[in-house]
Amino acid sequence: MSAPDAEVSWRIKLLYDGACPLCVREVNFLQKRDAGRGLVAFVDIADLDYSPEENGGIDFETAMGLIHAVLPDGSTLVGVPVFRKVYEILGMGWVYAITKVPIVGPIADFVYNVWADWRLRLTGRADLATILAERQQQIEACTDRCRVSAE
Repeated sequence: MSAPDAEVSWRIKLLYDGACPLCVREVNFLQKRDAGRGLVAFVDIADLDYSPEENGGIDFETAMGLIHAVLPDGSTLVGVPVFRKVYEILGMGWVYAITKVPIVGPIADFVYNVWADWRLRLTGRADLATILAERQQQIEACTDRCRVSAE
């Protein structure tokens, strides 16, 4: 776990896949609900500049598996609790409140985990291994360009 951020205004940092059309749709909805208040910091893990060190030590591959969030104290949330906390912070806690019920919570976790396993295929994307390889190539190409332009 990384050190907590020093002076933060956000109450949760949501790590999302900006290359996933359904994820982006959800984030757009949440950004509208945040209405510029800065309660939620939205971090696109697909950005080549994504830094695990600035985001609870959560690397790209891990973040691609299940949704993650970082709290101001440096602790992290994974899966359905991320949605529950984001919606609570934005004043819509009732949407995920049912996931707190003992029988419903595990069912919601199961359904989300199945969704997470199928998310890439359902949105017409390559498998995770291919995405990781392509990302590494992009990072290396960017690093090479940056090194050449700095010389």
